[in-house]
Amino acid sequence: MGSYMDYTSPTTQFAFDVNKSPLFRKDNNNFINVLSIQQLNTLQNVSLLDIFLSINNVIEPHYHQNAAELVYCISGAITVSLMNPFTKQIQNYPITPGQVVNVPQGWWHYIVATTDNVHFLGIFDAPTPEVILGSDILKLTPANIMAHTYCLDENQWKKTIAPVKPSTFIGPPKDCNSANENTSYQDPHYINQYADQMHPYTHQYSSNPQHYNDSTFRTLS
Repeated sequence: MGSYMDYTSPTTQFAFDVNKSPLFRKDNNNFINVLSIQQLNTLQNVSLLDIFLSINNVIEPHYHQNAAELVYCISGAITVSLMNPFTKQIQNYPITPGQVVNVPQGWWHYIVATTDNVHFLGIFDAPTPEVILGSDILKLTPANIMAHTYCLDENQWKKTIAPVKPSTFIGPPKDCNSANENTSYQDPHYINQYADQMHPYTHQYSSNPQHYNDSTFRTLS
């Protein structure tokens, strides 16, 4: 349950404004705020991400190695997709306000906004959620390892992933002009297309409530 806390101390925090703790901002309609023990020191085994999306935006494929996540829809509609590691199947769960999806600890998942004005919470059973992002897996795994392991042309692999930006968080990027932008993100064929393997690279959500940058996270060994 964590170390002893002196609840009489003047530094003890019981309230916090999550609006003042941005984690990542793509634009005014697509952004993430964070609350962890680093923002509110009386928290124990709970933390959350406060997420806003517009239609067709995606919380990129990722997993949380230290926590399960309860996704609670507040407004709009989203599809939460997870890869069941036991059945090797992608399971899609469309939800609207008041509905939830539970993502077990360590399960690969992603979230697609199927309407505008989406607002939802990701609630974690850990004081600080950690994350491994698909974009980091793609960019940080050496190209020669990917090519050798999966019998790929290394130069073609490098060319294919060149546009991928590390720590995308919310995709597609603002400058995206891919032909895939003509695809409906509500199409199950699109929703099902991500089911990659994992790689031991992690980020930890920062105690510094500023816009995301590379120093916002620490790499864990």
